[in-house]
Amino acid sequence: MIVEVCANSLESALNAEKAGADRIELCMELGTGGITPSYGLLKSVKEALSIPIHVLIRPRSGDFIYSDTEFEVMKRDIELCVELGVDGIVSGVLHKDFTLDIERTKELMDMAGYLKFTFHRAFDLVGNPFKALKQLEDLEVDYILTSGQQKSALEGMSLLLDLQKKTSKCTLLPGGGVREINAQYFKDSKFKAIHMSGIKFRTKLENSPELSMNTLSFFREDKVAITDTKTIQDILKVVK
Repeated sequence: MIVEVCANSLESALNAEKAGADRIELCMELGTGGITPSYGLLKSVKEALSIPIHVLIRPRSGDFIYSDTEFEVMKRDIELCVELGVDGIVSGVLHKDFTLDIERTKELMDMAGYLKFTFHRAFDLVGNPFKALKQLEDLEVDYILTSGQQKSALEGMSLLLDLQKKTSKCTLLPGGGVREINAQYFKDSKFKAIHMSGIKFRTKLENSPELSMNTLSFFREDKVAITDTKTIQDILKVVK
C-alpha cells in the first residue's frame, strides 16, 4: 500500500521521509484544504528529499472554479514543477454546476506531461461521482484523492468501496481523517493507497498573543476575496 503524506513544510516533508512514507504531497495552509507551496519551499524540499514529491496546484482556498487569471497562474506553477523535476501534480478544475471541467483539467495534465497526475478533492463536490470517475479514467488520471464525499474517508467508505469496484484504471486515494487508529480498515478493504497528514500541533509560544492574525471572515466556500478597483480608487481620492 502506498502511503502518501500531505506535508506543509520542509520539516514535515523530512519527517515524512524519515518515518518511511512512500511519497509526499507538498502544499501549504492545511487548514484551508491546502494551496500551492511557495517556490522557496518547493525548491528546498526537492533538494532535501529522495522520495517522490507530488505538488498541489491550487492558487487559493475555496471553490475549484477558477478565473482565467487564476488558471494562468496554475499553468505557470506546473511549468515550474516540471522544471524542478518533481514527480507528480495534484490538481483539477470544476464548472460552476460542480461538474468536471474536462477541458481545463486536460490542459493541466498536458502541461504536466510525464508527471503523475492526481485529481484532488474537488472530486468530493461533483454531483455524479460515477460519471466523474469515468471521465477521469478517459483522461487517464493516475490517482483520485477523495473522502468519499464526506467529512472523512471513514464516513465516506461506502462510496469509496463502490468507486473502487467501478475502476480498474485509476487508483483511489482515500484521504481525510486517515489516522493510525483506522488505517488498518483501508488496508483490509484492499485500497492500494492512502493519504494522510500525520499532523500534531507543537507549542511554540509560552503565551498566546492577544492579537490574532487570522481573519475568519476570509474562510468562505462560496466567496473569494479579491482586491476591488473602486475601493482602492476611493481611498486614493482621500489620501492623494
